[in-house]
Formats: sequence, C-alpha cells, structure tokens
Amino acid sequence: MPGTRKLGKTTDQRRAMLRQQVTDFLEKGKMESTVTRCKEIRPLAEKMITLGKKGDLAAYRQAMAFVTREDVVKKIFKELAPNYSERNGGYTRITRTGVRRGDAAETAIIELV
Repeated sequence: MPGTRKLGKTTDQRRAMLRQQVTDFLEKGKMESTVTRCKEIRPLAEKMITLGKKGDLAAYRQAMAFVTREDVVKKIFKELAPNYSERNGGYTRITRTGVRRGDAAETAIIELV
C-alpha cells in the first residue's frame, strides 16, 4: 500500500475501500473525495494505467486482482492505456475544492488528465 495514511480504518477495510474507489474512479474518469483519500488513490490508479500500457496477460491478471470489475479492466486496457501511450506517468490531477459543510473535511476532485 502506498503511503502511510491509515484513513481511520483497519488494513482490510482500507484495502477494500481503496480498491472500490480506484475502480469507480477509472470507470468514470473523475471523482470527488477528501484530499487524503485522493492522495492515496492516485498512485494506485496510475499503476493500473501503467499495467494497461504493458498490455500482456500477466499485467491483465494483476489488474484483475486489484480492480473489482472486469469491464473496468477492459476499459483500462482498450481505451485508457492507448490514450496515455506516449506519456510517462502523471495520468491524474488533484484539484482542491474547499471544505465539506458537515465535518469541515478538505475535499478535492481527482480526474484523469
């Protein structure tokens, strides 16, 4: 797991949450969350796109082991990876959007570049 942010959860809960958020983010291309969660999602999402750029069976299986839905993995390998073929990383952008009204948590939008 990248970083050392525990996000107030146990290891298995945190891993499951990050897997689901990365899956949702790669499906939609954009998502709003807290800044710390966005910072944790970024390296995981970029690794999935890098696996898509490799394009071999081993990379496909590694992506399937992390991403929770097969249609999202197919999207990574067929649509997203060719778009970033000439780019060496930096596939995402985090933009801070202010504080959330209920608990004053700092929010951000993470999106594909």
